[in-house]
Amino acid sequence: MSINDLPVLTALRTKMQWHQERQRVLSENVSNSDTPKFRPRDLVEPKLDKTGAVTGSMGPLALARTSASHMTPSGAASGFDQNRNVGFETRPAGNAVNLEEEMMKAASNQMDYAAATSLYSKSLRLLKTAIGKG
Repeated sequence: MSINDLPVLTALRTKMQWHQERQRVLSENVSNSDTPKFRPRDLVEPKLDKTGAVTGSMGPLALARTSASHMTPSGAASGFDQNRNVGFETRPAGNAVNLEEEMMKAASNQMDYAAATSLYSKSLRLLKTAIGKG
């Protein structure tokens, strides 16, 4: 078993990849804040088991069917969480992006990513020290 196959490191890598993808989705929300009829999106956080693998029916981040004209994704579950507040603060052009909320999500996501990377690097250093290579 290699060091990279340890469940804790696998879970941290999955978490970091999820945060990277979520940051991309949140930045798209911000960049489309003036696009008419744009609806903000967010990713559903994956659930991890003890081995660090993604559990549940979602599997790896799945596509969402956001329009009736889209093809149905192969899995029934959606990886995207359509904003629950859509319609609450919708502008006359139909855009429902709340910049303050999106920036708060992006900042929170960045802090969570930094915590996961810190744990990952400290775990690697600890393992290297334990095997006498650090």
